[in-house]
Formats: sequence, C-alpha cells, structure tokens
Amino acid sequence: MRDGPSSGMGMGIDDLRWFELFNRRGTRRDFLRAGGSAAALIACGGALPARRGDRTPRFRSDPFELGVASGDPLPDGVVLWTRLGGASLAEAGTPTAPVPVRWEVAEDEAFSRMARSGESLAIPELGHSVHAEVDGLEPGRVYHYRFISGGAVSRVGRTRTAPPPGAPTDRLRFAFCSCQNFEDGYYTAFRHMANEDLDLVVHLGDYIYEGGQNQRGARPHDGPEIFSLDQYRARYALYRTDLDLQAVHAGFAWTATWDDHDVDNNYAAGVPENDQAPEAFMLRRAAAYQAYYEFMPLRRRSAPSGPEMSMYRTVAFGDLVSMKVLDTRQYRDDQACGDRFKPDCEGRWGPDRTLLGQAQEDWLLRGLHESPARWNVLAQQVMMAPLRNWDTEGRPTNSMDTWDGYPVARQRVLDVFESVRNPVVLTGDIHSSWAGDLHLGDARSPVVGAELVCSSISTNGDGYDVPAQDGFIEWNPHFKFHDERRGYVSCEVTPDRITASFRALPYVREPDAPLQTRGVLVVEEGRPGVVRDL
Repeated sequence: MRDGPSSGMGMGIDDLRWFELFNRRGTRRDFLRAGGSAAALIACGGALPARRGDRTPRFRSDPFELGVASGDPLPDGVVLWTRLGGASLAEAGTPTAPVPVRWEVAEDEAFSRMARSGESLAIPELGHSVHAEVDGLEPGRVYHYRFISGGAVSRVGRTRTAPPPGAPTDRLRFAFCSCQNFEDGYYTAFRHMANEDLDLVVHLGDYIYEGGQNQRGARPHDGPEIFSLDQYRARYALYRTDLDLQAVHAGFAWTATWDDHDVDNNYAAGVPENDQAPEAFMLRRAAAYQAYYEFMPLRRRSAPSGPEMSMYRTVAFGDLVSMKVLDTRQYRDDQACGDRFKPDCEGRWGPDRTLLGQAQEDWLLRGLHESPARWNVLAQQVMMAPLRNWDTEGRPTNSMDTWDGYPVARQRVLDVFESVRNPVVLTGDIHSSWAGDLHLGDARSPVVGAELVCSSISTNGDGYDVPAQDGFIEWNPHFKFHDERRGYVSCEVTPDRITASFRALPYVREPDAPLQTRGVLVVEEGRPGVVRDL
C-alpha cells in the first residue's frame, strides 16, 4: 500500500516533541504527566509495545467480544485489529489502565507453524483498540491470526497478503459494499459474503449511522443522535456485536473508507447538515474520526490528528489491479444549489469547486497517469455518472451531493480516464445497485470508463423489485443495470475482464434471507464501459 500525501496530517511539532519525550523516559505515565496529548498516542497507532509494569488483568468474560479484523494488505504484511470490551475491563478492575495484548500469526489455523508474533499495548486513550502492523510475511498467501490477553484467546481470523509489486497476477476476488444501518435490517448479506471465496472486502462508507433511535426500526439504536466520542464508540460497539459482520471481518482482509453517516449526513468538510456552530461541528468530526480509527483495521498513517485524518491511499495487487481509495467528504466544497436532487444553478459549474480537495485530486490524477496496472480501480463513495431525475414541477434535477454536483472536478478526472488503462469506479452511498458507462462528455461522446454501484447492506429496509419499464434507465441510458434490493457486489478480476455479480436479498427486516444474483455485468479489458451478461 502506497500512502497518499499526508497533507499535514499526523503528528504535529508538539506531538512529535512529546512522543520523543515518551520514548526517552520510557513510560506512558511519564508521557501523560509531561502533558502529552491523546493525538500523539493516536499517531502511534495503538502499536505501543508493552513495558515492564504494565499489568495484564485476568479476564472473567471474553475481552474480544467485538471480534478481530485485518486490513490494507501489503506483499509482506497486514494490519491486525481488535478492541478489548469495556465490560470485561470493568470486571477485571482495569477500565482506565493500559493492557498488554499478544498477537500471533501462523501459516495454519492450528498455529503449529508460527510466522510472526508480538505484543501491543491497548490503551484507554484509543478505546483499548489494537492496530498491529505485521511485516515479514510472504506475499500472496493466506495466514491465520489471533490475540491473547489475560488468559483469554480471541477467535481465529484469516487474512491474505498481496502479491509482489508488479508480479504477474492472474486473479483477484473481492466484494464491495456500503451503508449498513443497524436499525433498518439484519446483516444477512454479510453472512452470505462470509461464505464466498474472497481475497479482500472493500467497504465504501456508512459503516455506522449517527441518527437517533427509530422505534419502528427492525432493531433500533440505543439513544439519541450521537455527537461525543463516547457516543460514537458506543454506536460502533453496538454494530460490532453483529455476528455476521464479525464473520466477514474475521474471514478476509478489509480496505475501508468512510462516507457521511460515519460523521453527519451529507456533511461537506466543515459544513454540517443542520445548523451547528463551526467549532462545535469540528469537535464532533474529531470525535467521529477518532472512533472510526479505533474500530477499523487502519494503518498508523491514518491515525487522526484532531478533526483531520488521512484516508486516501493506494492498495495494489501485483500487475493486475491498482486500487485508489478516495475520501470524498473531508475536503469537498459545500453542495451547490441546495442539497440532494435540485435543479441546476450557476454555482454548480464553478471552475474551482472540488470534491476531493486539491492535494488529493493532484495525487489521484498523477497516480492514474503513472499507473502500470492493467486495471485502475477507484474505490470511492458517491456516484460519478450523472443521474437525471425530475422534481414535482417537471424540472430536471441533479444530485448535488454526488460528483454531479461538482461537474468541472468530475471532468478533470474523466479527461485523465481517456488515457488510463481500464478505469473502473466502485461506488456506494445510494442504497441501490447500478452499472453503467462513464462518457467523456454527453451521451454522444466516447465511453472512457465503467462504474459499478453497490446497494446497501441494510439501509432503507427491504427494497423492492424495479418495474420492467424502468424510468431511471429511460432517463439515464448510460446505465445498463439498476436494482433496488439490498446486498453487495462480488467481483472476479482477471487480465481479460472484471465480472461483477450483484448479490441481493429479498428482505432484510427479518433475518435469514436467501441470497439471489440479480445481475452479472462484465467489463472487458481494452473496452471501456460495461456489458450486460444475460
């Protein structure tokens, strides 16, 4: 994984000074007594080594009740994640103390052939989460891992390292998904995903939803809308109790990015959805970013510094796939013309308007130009293709929260697609499934790429069957597929094609739904756009 530019993220000068002081004095207590900030501890990524005097409690209940995970695979390693449960810490009498946690990686599930091991310190400033960056592994192979602390052993996780850089690679299998509102339904889609043969899961955001309790939900949230760090932590912990979600985390390495509901619906950089003082919103954003980091298998480079967090990065798989993981929330200009679907306005066409921010956009365009990979994939949040709709007065409208609200910025990316080998965009957000062509300009212009859009895991409930005469396809003929059921997309990438199978469930408000394949779409090497496999 190659990092994007830091854009000033990570440890600041003061944090670096205190971090150096911590290392020199050698104890966390000295660090805190000296005035070290939580931001510096976060910048350490939760991979602090255990030191003499750090007491391991004896747990009476399972401290690993929220599961295990791995993420962002490299040819020589992965990130391993877990988080100690608050109830088990309280029972052990150490709710505010650091706890040593041992991690082990083996070539086999019985752990008879050990590959790597080590120990990290789960600290309360990071919610007792662990992010162990393991290296020294062999490329392109499966490993098993587990955590041990206080007499307790976690479940065994499975992960896979990436192929060597630039090495000939025949196949990559991954699923991508987004939007898993706990209240709206069950995660049966994840149970089916866990049974697939995958190398990677790509999550495109809305891992949690920030809203208050909906008493008509299938399984309502606890409490009101969330704003503080403790509230975000509690919301993530609730979601992580789901055993189907835990199974997918334990089964495959993840590459994840966020979207709006991980902080606040349709927020744009420092602008919240509703009226809130800018200072208050940035405090809320800092809390949300820290909680996201604490609960996801992310590398130290993504550790937040206050309300800033570096998320965009490249994950590569030999010579086959270069995956650019984008952040379309943190740096964007505010939505023009109002939010959601609105008629066009002059402000939408501002030449300097940005969805990615200048630094991320420069990194993306340069990386696409320089990529030697056969398939260049963008893993991102909001629909790139235009999606025409109509308001109640019969006026055409555009979605102002998507790339359609930033058409000049989108054009800069499409202009580069024209000279990039096999660009394919992966998208979440919209709670429905789509597949279509990306044109250089209007519908008469050349096709320069393909876009595949996953539905939600559960958000908006059961969904429905699209009528045979689909008005959206009629108004937007660049799309070849549209479905309104909940699910995910399972992809197989070979040198010749990407085959995207759109998996869906007939219902999510009740558990145990069967799995259906609603459509299979193909992107062929050297042929921009999608082909419907009938």
